[in-house]
Amino acid sequence: MKYLKQAFVILTITLIAEILANVLPLSLPASIYGMLILFFGLLFGVIQLEDVEDAGEWLMIIMPMMFVVPSAGFITSWPSLQPNLIPWIVIILVPTVLVMGVGGLVAQFLQNRKDGNKEGGRDND
Repeated sequence: MKYLKQAFVILTITLIAEILANVLPLSLPASIYGMLILFFGLLFGVIQLEDVEDAGEWLMIIMPMMFVVPSAGFITSWPSLQPNLIPWIVIILVPTVLVMGVGGLVAQFLQNRKDGNKEGGRDND
């Protein structure tokens, strides 16, 4: 019964997000609205972590299975993808490397800043 209640909470958030995506004039997908609703609900205590934790963990465990069908679609679309393979690889790899590099530099900067604050006698934790 606990899992059913948690799934109901997640599905309710998903429904509200879908309604917002169709009603609001912003071009944001429903998944973004859903994540924001869940985030702020947890942040402000409207939703307790216990209300979604187990069902959320289960969804994370089965997430790789959700990529099987779209991946199989690439096999059937290979003839149309093949002529544009190099541009697609560049479009995918360049931003990925840039995001990883910038993310690493930001994390390193923040870690050095945090370490410097501790050495200077100021601990902001």
